[in-house]
Amino acid sequence: MKNFICKFYLAIIMIFLYAPILVLVVLSFNSSKSRVVWGGFTLDWYRDIFRTSVVSAALQNTVVLALGSAFFATIIALLACIGIDAMRRREYTVVMAVTNIPMLNADIVTGIAMMLLLIRFMPLGFSSIMLAHITFNIPYVILSILPRFNQLDVSIYEAARDLGAGPVYSFFKVVLPELAPGIVSGFFMAVTMSMDDFVITYFTKGPGVNTLSTMIYSQIRKGIQPTMYALSTIIFLITVLFLILANILSAPQKKRGRIHTPPEQI
Repeated sequence: MKNFICKFYLAIIMIFLYAPILVLVVLSFNSSKSRVVWGGFTLDWYRDIFRTSVVSAALQNTVVLALGSAFFATIIALLACIGIDAMRRREYTVVMAVTNIPMLNADIVTGIAMMLLLIRFMPLGFSSIMLAHITFNIPYVILSILPRFNQLDVSIYEAARDLGAGPVYSFFKVVLPELAPGIVSGFFMAVTMSMDDFVITYFTKGPGVNTLSTMIYSQIRKGIQPTMYALSTIIFLITVLFLILANILSAPQKKRGRIHTPPEQI
């Protein structure tokens, strides 16, 4: 009985979480613009995504922002992880605490702060959104890559050095392949976070620049077009795919040899 109640409670939670998304998916195939009347099955709203220039431009901006910000955030986070991993215990603890602040901070605070900072150095536009997305993606990527450093078998790196490999060659041929699952999962996480963001994008974008989130928000007053249902369905499926890949790649691997941990403070 207890097991049945737990499963029933979990099912109710899942229904509340995913029922609105299911309604969105169903409406994306509804030929009628009404949200309560079924007019028949159609794929016209999916075709309109690429026929409407405004929607296509917003989709292009969203994809370029997501991939570009994730790429640069991943590189910066990887370099940061190399430095963090070499820190003493106290420095390591302080830096990790600071890294967690942007994720716990309210998005509206981060968005306003980024706007006030960027507006002093550049006009708000696509570049400012890109810088803002790179900035808030970095902590998420760091927390995806850093556990891989703690799982590294340092004896493999030391063996490569003993066999005559240089530091750079050893890093790219020995260390980087071990970090690859964390790097890829961090990249996918950054892509998902960038596509999902609205608040920070809203405060750092300039006139004439729209992403899907800001365009949907602008349509609320005059009514959301069914094309947005189709586009949101595609984004949801892509996000689910990225999250599945990120979780598969971040699954714990079997530990080999001695596990490296940050050194104790001397």
